[in-house]
Amino acid sequence: MSFIFGTLQLGLIYGLLAVGIYISFRVLNIPDLTAEGSFTFGLAVSSVMAAGGHSWLGILCAALAGAAAGAVTALLQTRLKIHPVLAGILTMSGLYSINMYVMGERANVTLIGCDTIFTWFAGLFPSADKNVLKLIIAAAAAVIGAALAILFFRTHLGLCVRAAGDNETMVRASSINVDRVKLIALAVSNAYIALCGGIIAQYQSFADINSGVGILVVGLASVIIGEVIVGRRGVTAGVISAVAGSLAYRIIIALATRYTLLPAYMLKLISAVIVAAALSVPAIKQSVSLYKTKRGGV
Repeated sequence: MSFIFGTLQLGLIYGLLAVGIYISFRVLNIPDLTAEGSFTFGLAVSSVMAAGGHSWLGILCAALAGAAAGAVTALLQTRLKIHPVLAGILTMSGLYSINMYVMGERANVTLIGCDTIFTWFAGLFPSADKNVLKLIIAAAAAVIGAALAILFFRTHLGLCVRAAGDNETMVRASSINVDRVKLIALAVSNAYIALCGGIIAQYQSFADINSGVGILVVGLASVIIGEVIVGRRGVTAGVISAVAGSLAYRIIIALATRYTLLPAYMLKLISAVIVAAALSVPAIKQSVSLYKTKRGGV
């Protein structure tokens, strides 16, 4: 039973990561590699502040730290005209040193024996089952995060973000400051990613400097799996599908490891294959269509 609860809890918490990846990758149309650095940044900030007795403040500061990281990437892209991929790599690389500094020049931080948001709720409801309580907290985080993202994209600024992702040239012609729109969108995206990292740190009572390695592929896999389940039918469905995809991804990974279908070290390779296959579908469809056209012409 704890296996099921643990899988659902992680799936819902990582749903915040999937929403953040969805914003940058699907809405803004930017492959933002800052994700791996900002996830660990949120993890580091949250763990250090929780260790100091400020668990709730740590969650808030984790989101703010991620937003700052996203803003730096956006400034590199818009002000210094650095390619989006390279801008993300530069920020991610710089964040490694910052994360080490935040964690007191240690590769990991333990929160065993420290108060976290999960122990805080456990203190409020001492008779409640811990697994059920953690599931409720994870579900609340995912639902609130998804709802806020949906509401954001219904505002004027959110519509500008969507328009900039669809047709940047048209948005510029409409006298909208696209640079500011990108900065806000990437800040929001990385705030979600770092918020996920911050909650994960307190969930597992442990933070490691390498926790963000491969996290971008995990997020992309969740987004793509979610689109297969829910479909691509607008931003609202997209945000919901990102959370659903995160749950489905965690269930697949949990089943694969529990029944030893795959060794643990193969999971990131499988995630990469899923993402590559999904992203190559349009090109494959085009090739098949072209082949059929040629055959029909002959």
